Amino acid sequence: MLSVMKIRSARFAGGARSLRECPAWPYPEIALIGRSNVGKSSLVNFLLNQRGLAKVSATPGKTRELNFFLVDDAWVLADLPGYGYAKASRAEKSLFNELVGDYLERRDNLRHVLVLIDSRLPPQRIDLDFSAWLATTGAAFSFVFTKADKQSPAKTGASIALFQEAVHPMLGGIPECLACSAAKRGGRDALLAHVGRALESA
Repeated sequence: MLSVMKIRSARFAGGARSLRECPAWPYPEIALIGRSNVGKSSLVNFLLNQRGLAKVSATPGKTRELNFFLVDDAWVLADLPGYGYAKASRAEKSLFNELVGDYLERRDNLRHVLVLIDSRLPPQRIDLDFSAWLATTGAAFSFVFTKADKQSPAKTGASIALFQEAVHPMLGGIPECLACSAAKRGGRDALLAHVGRALESA
């Protein structure tokens, strides 16, 4: 039986542009990351059931810092800058990579990383390369395939299977994969249950 965590409250708790600016608190953190324009902000609002909590922009790469959302005064959802934003300057890309790398490698509060993948696309090299690097950090992670409402369930399933086939030899295994749609509110219960298990097992 699916055990679904209930979200009673969620609020923006601050941002950080470096690891030392991250809040010093006891809460475990679940991080969200993905290619720019994969729908991270929409997923934050969808998962925490608060429209407008995270600012959704039509401009890829808007997130420039780590954004922390405190949930039920018990755990934190951390929205990380997207990777692969082509229009960011070289200096900005360097800062994004350093910031994300420092957080994922050195943040003691981190318990699990949700790597967002656009379910409409064939396996993207940038997603595969990031996943391979993430595996070297020792962080626990899983894949969340977004925008599943844009196509049939069969196409989403085929897309997930192709990605699993591509990433398997790079990781030596396949982390758990989930599909969701922020627009149609599909897959929220399964994702919340997954987050709950990640928090309990960490």
